[in-house]
Amino acid sequence: MNIISKDFNKGFVKIRVEDNDDLWYLSHLIDSGDFVKGKTTRKIKIGEGENAKTVKKTLTIKIEAETIDLTDSSVRINGKVKEAPEEVPKDVYQAISLEEGSEFILEKPRWMEYQKQKLKEASEKKYNYLICLFDREEALFALTKKFGYNILATITGEVQKKRKTVEVKTDFQEEIIKALDIYNGRYSPESIIVASPAFYKEDLFKKIKVPELKKKIVLAVCSDISERSLDEVMRRPELAVLLKNSKTREEQLLVEELLTEINKNEKASYGWKEVKKTIDSGAVSKLILTDEFIQKERLKGDFLKIDESMKLVDSLKGEVHIISSKNDSGKKLDGLGGIAAILRYRI
Repeated sequence: MNIISKDFNKGFVKIRVEDNDDLWYLSHLIDSGDFVKGKTTRKIKIGEGENAKTVKKTLTIKIEAETIDLTDSSVRINGKVKEAPEEVPKDVYQAISLEEGSEFILEKPRWMEYQKQKLKEASEKKYNYLICLFDREEALFALTKKFGYNILATITGEVQKKRKTVEVKTDFQEEIIKALDIYNGRYSPESIIVASPAFYKEDLFKKIKVPELKKKIVLAVCSDISERSLDEVMRRPELAVLLKNSKTREEQLLVEELLTEINKNEKASYGWKEVKKTIDSGAVSKLILTDEFIQKERLKGDFLKIDESMKLVDSLKGEVHIISSKNDSGKKLDGLGGIAAILRYRI
């Protein structure tokens, strides 16, 4: 996300959408009641009577947001027109779709601290990491995103198994190295995390001959070759320094902290009713919600009470964290009702 200009005192930020990751952030930054100014298309009637015709025109308009819907390729905001060329009546409904390459202005009556943090987070450099999990028979390749992973490929090798002779047609580790080299050239990751059970990773590392590839690689341990193990690897202590800028790792550690407090029956609450009580008492240090929980509340028409509670936490200098339900940490939080809190003190 490119922040072209901003003035929080005047309440506006001008933004350029750089990629699809930005759409996820925007779906949580834009609230009902905000003003969005950008380009859209609208059917305009030209002329009168028999000579009248309807044409589609691209216009710059400003709407007051009412609904915000996220798709795979856009964020669609619908609301009443507040500023527009004279051929568009005020207060009629119009949608603005934000997608990769869109430029627009977002105005809020007041920017909360957690919203400023989300904006900053979205505009910072992406630290993407290539991950390879492998053993004797299988390898999984994934690329980290600002939230979650992009699974690139899974490959299998033909190996000798006990009591059964199978011809080994290729060196499986050489195939893995070839794939790592291709993905490194294609995605230019900050680092490459190669993880395996046992000693396979060290054997593979010795076989790498390309210096530029070898210097990017960091070795780690995993228990098996699965998408679940991606989260396991991201939590490994030996990767703490390397992954200090990883949003995925940050979310995992946050949810682990929450689960530790819950297991100790100490400074934590979860589920909307219990969390609401701790928010109202001013005890919340960190409020954690999933995007799926927020979406469900919006569909039910109950998001206003959630938004008010988030703003209360913000006003009391607490932290607000919105995490993706696509990640393992988000799924764990959804299992607790989609909302939880780490408290300043035990209640």
